[in-house]
Amino acid sequence: MSPAASVDREILRLAVPAFLALVAEPAFLLADSAIVGHLGTPELAGLGIAGAVLTTLISLCIFLAYGTTASVARRIGAGDLRGAISSGIDGIWLAVVIGVPITVVGLVATPGLVGLFGAGDEVSHQAELYLRIAVVGAAPLLVMLAATGILRGLQDTRTPLVVAVGGNLVNVGLNLLFVYGLDLGITGSALGTVLAQIGSAAVLLLVVDRAARRHEADRRPTGRGIRAAGRAGVPLLLRTVTLRASLLVMTYGATTLGEADLAAMQIALTVWTFLAFTLDAIAIAAQALTGRHLGAGDLDATRTVTRRMLRWGLVTGIATGILLAAGSPVLGHLFTGDDEVRRLLVGVFLVAAAAQPVAGIVFVLDGVLIGAGDGRYLAWAGLAVLVVFAPAAWVALAWGGTLVWLWIAFATAFMGGRCVVLLARERTPAWMTVG
Repeated sequence: MSPAASVDREILRLAVPAFLALVAEPAFLLADSAIVGHLGTPELAGLGIAGAVLTTLISLCIFLAYGTTASVARRIGAGDLRGAISSGIDGIWLAVVIGVPITVVGLVATPGLVGLFGAGDEVSHQAELYLRIAVVGAAPLLVMLAATGILRGLQDTRTPLVVAVGGNLVNVGLNLLFVYGLDLGITGSALGTVLAQIGSAAVLLLVVDRAARRHEADRRPTGRGIRAAGRAGVPLLLRTVTLRASLLVMTYGATTLGEADLAAMQIALTVWTFLAFTLDAIAIAAQALTGRHLGAGDLDATRTVTRRMLRWGLVTGIATGILLAAGSPVLGHLFTGDDEVRRLLVGVFLVAAAAQPVAGIVFVLDGVLIGAGDGRYLAWAGLAVLVVFAPAAWVALAWGGTLVWLWIAFATAFMGGRCVVLLARERTPAWMTVG
């Protein structure tokens, strides 16, 4: 087997299970929405509001997975398996430290958080019923993120896949039982989801605990370890904030154009996010492999794997772009019967398709630099790109005045800007800290 083929095989070994695990979550969330949707429109709208709150809270804590993957992989590369598992467990304890206050605050602030959306009384009531129970699952979800990061750092993406699929199947079963069998309504959906999350977290903790016992790693919480995990996570948190802010800019811009544009934006972002899972799977492989090779002090292997993954990202981006462009005339029919929304989506999908190859490069480099522990650069770069994108979006709306022009600004100023700053970093040795 040639060296290139060997690298490709290793990338696929990590990326394919990671992709399937990423896709499993939204696929089963659709099932949850279908179950609740049959209860009525107020219940479905309430689920949408509660889901938006929970998704925002959890997405801001994705650094628990990314940071843990990088730190564990680096120690694996250095040959310190015991230290790798111990540092990962510090990340789990950090998840608990963050998750418990989120749960307490969420329980107290549920009415206020729901009230921010300005929905009607019935919809708000349903959202509160769901969120007040679902927020109890915040800590288990964060623990799952950290535990998944440990396993990815250990070059194991299959176990998180099995747990994701199994946990979500249990979630669907419990939802059907509680919502329809026990007639608990939207409250039953929230309860079933929380129980499935607790079970999934418990399974992942058992897997990590077994590895810790086998290698005599310390499982007790230490202030020093938790603080170290927190310090490593702050830059990644800031990076995530800039990404979320860009999507808020897009959504806000669409609201100024009208109801049809806002609906089209929601559909377009959903499709963009789904396609991003394919590219993000390669980024997850990049985190694990980059951390391992730098931990081993092998700069040549780091460069080789990085360049190979960049090719994978580019080719995958071209493939998803071609598929999206080909499907642009008909995709809208899957989501809406509104002719105006479908008309808007065709142009937006074509712009998004043209941006896919750039996104493929961006996602891979993002994963590489996260794996290298270069979070500080990612945070500042993300802020710089956001500062450029926000006024570019305003100009696009002021001059072009259409949703397509807003997406052109996103594709060029935001995704293009990220591509420039990340490629500039990759060309230097500044991020390649060994050991």
